[in-house]
Amino acid sequence: MGSMDLQVTRQNASLRILVEDKLRQAISSGHFKPGQRLVERELCEVTGVGRTSIREALRQLEAEGLITSYPHRGPVVSTISYEEAAQLYKVRALLESFAGQEFAENGSEEDIHALLETVDEFEAAAASGSGTRIIQAKTAFYDCLMAGSKNLFVKQMLTSLHNRVTLLRMTSMTQPGRLPHSVAEIKEIAAAIAQRDGQRAAELCKQHIKVAAKVALDHLSKNLSDSTD
Repeated sequence: MGSMDLQVTRQNASLRILVEDKLRQAISSGHFKPGQRLVERELCEVTGVGRTSIREALRQLEAEGLITSYPHRGPVVSTISYEEAAQLYKVRALLESFAGQEFAENGSEEDIHALLETVDEFEAAAASGSGTRIIQAKTAFYDCLMAGSKNLFVKQMLTSLHNRVTLLRMTSMTQPGRLPHSVAEIKEIAAAIAQRDGQRAAELCKQHIKVAAKVALDHLSKNLSDSTD
């Protein structure tokens, strides 16, 4: 399955959660690709944990939509259709624009400071060229955005959507020329929030998702066209 380090460090946190995080990262980074079969025995070997922990983690990732289980085949990394992706991005744009506005209007100064730190890390990650670091930094930004909105239900719904977006995020950000624009867009969103400009934050969040959606959907459309030629 490649050379990515999937060894799980045994800490006080739930082992299942640690395994989930490792497998989720492997999917989001493209280490495990859409349609790829995930064999329990191989996952045990690369993570260094037992089958019980692997099975529990796979069940959680299946609930999130990242994995699909098929009879006589077992779990595979989920694929996402063009139509599903289009629907997902539309809902995400609505929720994230609301989260951005709520953050600007209700977030604390500590929340804003934390958000600006995630922006700095995302910019540094982009400069490093490390796909794993980029995904982790972008995830940290969105986690901070959701927390700063102070809306539990928006956070729950966006978390679910982001788990599905994981299947597309690396595709979107790795398209030629996209990453510098993504960094600039994130910086603008954070600046609007720091200035307590809720309306502008909402508009910038919506525009950011609109651009990301176009890149991802164009890529999916091209792949669909190539597969039918």
